[in-house]
Amino acid sequence: QVQLAESGGGLVQAGGSLRLSCAVSGRTLSAYITGWFRQTPGKEREFVAAVRWSGNRTYYSNSVVDRFTISRDNAKNTLYLQINNLKPEDTAVYYCVARAIYKTQGVPIDQARSYDYWGQGTQVTVSS
Repeated sequence: QVQLAESGGGLVQAGGSLRLSCAVSGRTLSAYITGWFRQTPGKEREFVAAVRWSGNRTYYSNSVVDRFTISRDNAKNTLYLQINNLKPEDTAVYYCVARAIYKTQGVPIDQARSYDYWGQGTQVTVSS
């Protein structure tokens, strides 16, 4: 079991920056990939970024790779998403997610249904 709790969302002006945090707890976190999805009303959940809890392999959506940075602090059991140069289209609920590596070998990293664990989400609103 993995528990996820996001924080750090809010209202930001376009061009600003924000760092989302996700407190991660559970056993054998090294066996998981953790990441972020986002969702706006009426749309499907969109993959943003992911990282293996052990090792340095990162994954990004092509739409955010130049502005978003995913990182983690293993000592604090915290996952981060740094968002720079925010745009109004970044407005969404951002979810922290996790999936077990052994169960999802070969499964595309951006497949939402492959993630068993989801946080409650944190709202990011970007004003123009």
